[in-house]
Amino acid sequence: MARPRAAYRCVECGYKAPKPLGRCPSCGAWGSFTLEEPEGAPRPAAAPAKRLRLREVEAAAEPRFSSGVAELDRVLGGGFVPGAALLIGGEPGVGKSTLLLQVADSVQRAGRRVVYVAGEESPRQVKMRAERLGVEADLELIKDTELEAVMAALEEARPQLALVDSIQTLESEGVPGSLVAVRNATQTLVRWAKRSGATLVLVGHVTKEGTVAGPKVIEHVVDATLYLETAGVYRVLRSAKNRFGAVGEVGVFRMESGGLVGVPNPSEAFLAERPLGVPGSAVGLALYGERAIALEVQALAAKSPYAAPKRVAQGVDARRVDVILAVLERRLGLKLGHLDVYVNLAGGLRVNDPGLDLAVALAVYSAVIGRPVRGETAAVGEIGLAGEVRSVNALEARLKEGERAGFKHFLHPKTARNLEEALREAFQ
Repeated sequence: MARPRAAYRCVECGYKAPKPLGRCPSCGAWGSFTLEEPEGAPRPAAAPAKRLRLREVEAAAEPRFSSGVAELDRVLGGGFVPGAALLIGGEPGVGKSTLLLQVADSVQRAGRRVVYVAGEESPRQVKMRAERLGVEADLELIKDTELEAVMAALEEARPQLALVDSIQTLESEGVPGSLVAVRNATQTLVRWAKRSGATLVLVGHVTKEGTVAGPKVIEHVVDATLYLETAGVYRVLRSAKNRFGAVGEVGVFRMESGGLVGVPNPSEAFLAERPLGVPGSAVGLALYGERAIALEVQALAAKSPYAAPKRVAQGVDARRVDVILAVLERRLGLKLGHLDVYVNLAGGLRVNDPGLDLAVALAVYSAVIGRPVRGETAAVGEIGLAGEVRSVNALEARLKEGERAGFKHFLHPKTARNLEEALREAFQ
């Protein structure tokens, strides 16, 4: 009977080899191989893991440091956490690299060491972008795509913030960008961040569906996943996962020649070009992620040349718009059967919030009857099939945002029990 073959395993990443190696080809660690019991050999019983009671665990807030970008700090829940790993996804050209360079500049000027791994651009390209953005810090760049070389450089530099742009460019046991290479590179970098206490930020490409390309394990092993998206002339950064903050928090930026500039008052920005006294326009108080924001809902009704009128919705859920139109027609007798109806959320945002139902109803009704909504009026509420105005989440936060945006009259479940009452108040 053949004896089981012994194997050696890297204690850092678990890579196996038939003999001990001086340096692990997977994670780049030196002298990390230990003898592993061969398969089939009896293994000694493992020592039980230490158990803790919940009251024995010390409750303390995670230490943080600012990214230097207020809107990013908002999304993160207060700034970077040492030892945390973050993943930023977004379509090409949306501004991921621009945001990272701005963060690197701010963090290094605050006295922390930053290393920027430029996998996609040459050092000259990075320098040109840095000059355009007005970067003052003398950043340390790593221009290499071999994972082992990158890890060795990070171990030597010991930065407090490491930026990798992008994770799909690193070579590790396969073609760069392949599922195996991306998975191994991500796991190796995350283990290094946890061990060293450095904050790690990874940039990831996205698929046609808008999710991060590569195996799902990428999003599982990181502490936070952020997406940078285009919304008209603005950029929106939202958190899809965050172990150290609220999920769904958003930050709004405006792309300028000097880089991404935070928009501290998105309501004012999105309502800046709203026409006043025009039929078919209503302001709704939406909840975009965890952030209350005032948005303009526009509607247009035109006589249809077709037997089946068109229903077009942009920025809002088309199925909810169909329900609202049915309620208007059935409960209020509004004749829509011969009209094409178009509903648009101005500004380019896409919001799936039932709290916008009442604003959609007001905009459509205004467009059909040709009368503008009462001035300085904002609406929030979900429309039920019986025509009732139902309560929504974070009503107080929405109303406070409406007051901050300058509105004086509010239509919501506490002031209008049903759609008929809301329309009476809106068009008196």
